[in-house]
Amino acid sequence: MHSEAVASRSAEHRDSRESRNGSTPHLDAVSLAIIQQLQEDGRRPYAAIGKAVGLSEAAVRQRVQKLLDQGVMQIVAVTDPLTVGFRRQAMVGINVEGDVESIAEALTDMSEVEYVVMTAGSFDILAEIVCEDDDHLLDVINKRIRALPGVRSTESFVYLKLKKQTYMWGTR
Repeated sequence: MHSEAVASRSAEHRDSRESRNGSTPHLDAVSLAIIQQLQEDGRRPYAAIGKAVGLSEAAVRQRVQKLLDQGVMQIVAVTDPLTVGFRRQAMVGINVEGDVESIAEALTDMSEVEYVVMTAGSFDILAEIVCEDDDHLLDVINKRIRALPGVRSTESFVYLKLKKQTYMWGTR
């Protein structure tokens, strides 16, 4: 399974750990319980969530909207890329000269890039790419990623089989 949500690439959700004012939102036990309910079933009715967490349907609706507005969570459809025409996935390690953040920002604007993280270690950036086929992957890496000013080198890790991908991290 893999997220195909365009919203995940929007500027509003680029770093979901910070609210729009730059601070980390405080989540109380009720908000955490609402998130847990939605992780179990993103289509669960607000009335059912309200019963589980001790709030009215309207109060749950308001809290969910606030969590969405703060970038704490997203509610998206998760698909299997193979079933919707994407036959090739890869993780690309990228080494950068200069400003890592500008390269990361450029990657987030590419529709094929589903995941971007700045790292410490062998690579400055890891980017997950989902493509239609090997030719499409080659085009993205060779003509778009390597063409970005400041990209020094890339290393590609082509997925042979995805064994596990979950979005059930819980609410610690």
